[in-house]
Amino acid sequence: MAAPNPTATEERLIRGLGLKEATALNMIDMVGIGPFITVPLILAAMGGPQAMLGWLFGALLALSDGLVWAQLGAAMPHAGGTYVFLREAFGPRGWGRLLSFLFIWQMLFRAPLSMASGLIGFADYADYLLPGLLAADGSRTLEHRLLAGGLGLFIILLLYRRITAIGRMSLYLWVIIFGTIAWIIVGGLTHFNAAAGLDFPVEAFDFSRFAFWSGLGSAMLIAIYDYLGYQNVCYLGAEIREPARVIPRAIIISIVGIAALYFVMNLCLISVIPWREALNSKYLVSTFMERLYGLTAGRVVTALILVAAFASVWSLMLGYSRIPYAAALDGGFFRLFGRVHPEKRFPYVSLLAVGGVTVAFSLLFKLLTVIKALMAIRILIEFVAQAIAIFVLTRAGMKFPFRMWLYPLPALAAIAMWVGLFIATGETFILIGLGVLALGMVVYLVRAYVLGEFPFAPPALSPE
Repeated sequence: MAAPNPTATEERLIRGLGLKEATALNMIDMVGIGPFITVPLILAAMGGPQAMLGWLFGALLALSDGLVWAQLGAAMPHAGGTYVFLREAFGPRGWGRLLSFLFIWQMLFRAPLSMASGLIGFADYADYLLPGLLAADGSRTLEHRLLAGGLGLFIILLLYRRITAIGRMSLYLWVIIFGTIAWIIVGGLTHFNAAAGLDFPVEAFDFSRFAFWSGLGSAMLIAIYDYLGYQNVCYLGAEIREPARVIPRAIIISIVGIAALYFVMNLCLISVIPWREALNSKYLVSTFMERLYGLTAGRVVTALILVAAFASVWSLMLGYSRIPYAAALDGGFFRLFGRVHPEKRFPYVSLLAVGGVTVAFSLLFKLLTVIKALMAIRILIEFVAQAIAIFVLTRAGMKFPFRMWLYPLPALAAIAMWVGLFIATGETFILIGLGVLALGMVVYLVRAYVLGEFPFAPPALSPE
């Protein structure tokens, strides 16, 4: 089975991103605001420093799943990522038509939720510098909502340009973000307190307790939210130079590098601020720096964290805006989304639509609700079905320029862990995730009936 060829319209995009730019985009996407605000949540999930297991198992899932993305992305380096993978694996005129539509459908909900989480997190953390953005009970004020929404509009404006300029911007943002993390790690290592960092409660590793395993599931769910972003390069496949080489390397380098940084950074934080105190910290990193170097340092690191949050949403919006564009080219979504700017050559209609919904969501919801909802909505189609696609394509004889290590173990491990995390989201969000897919199937069937597509296609157009 040969890999699909790009369409003539897709070739209007510029392959302007090399390994440095692709890796930088992935890594700034992965960091964002998440690791700076979720440490207390992960500690609370497991009740002590053993929560570091959440980061370790989250990294294992990220690497297993990253190898799935690397194998598929290298073989099919086109705009849209999962949309293309599902379509080709399960048949563009058969089940692949339904699954790829469901991917776009859930993406309409979870992609703006993902980016809105960064905008909301930005406004949450900005409360350290501008007290009063959050009310005394932690609820969002009008000023908080306007800051989150205004930032989203500013990012749309920045992305309204050629991809080559964006690639250069990603490198500058990478330096700022990882300079911040390096500062945190150096401060923690030079003031490291092993007694505080390794202060495990008595039942920390009692594997017989249900609370241990449920806590680990909750910690992994939050950790994987912080790791996600390594797949962003696959959404930009049509704009990557030498994709068979660059895509796998960008994914693997991103995951390994970020996992190491997260683990060391979190250990440093709880070695300076004991975990029992960290549980209730609203601005853990800012408090950490303030305790080590004074109030000015706390304010400076807060400003740098806000840059990281901005950069993550910027990178996400760049990648996600290419997905409806790719579906429109394929005829699986509204044609309007396939329009490319005549001079700057980027999918401007898709960018404006995805960005607009993101801004709306940032005005409406709270952070933790957004995180759980977006994870529940995306797991089954984007991650589980995509991992299954590896086996379908292998059986069909597709030639892969990159093949995952220890095949098929990483794909099987990814499927098992993703299903476990879907269950860990809880009953309410499981129902939300299944409900979004069920509604999407109804919309697809109505549309397919009107257009005469699978499963209502005439016999001559039915899948073989």
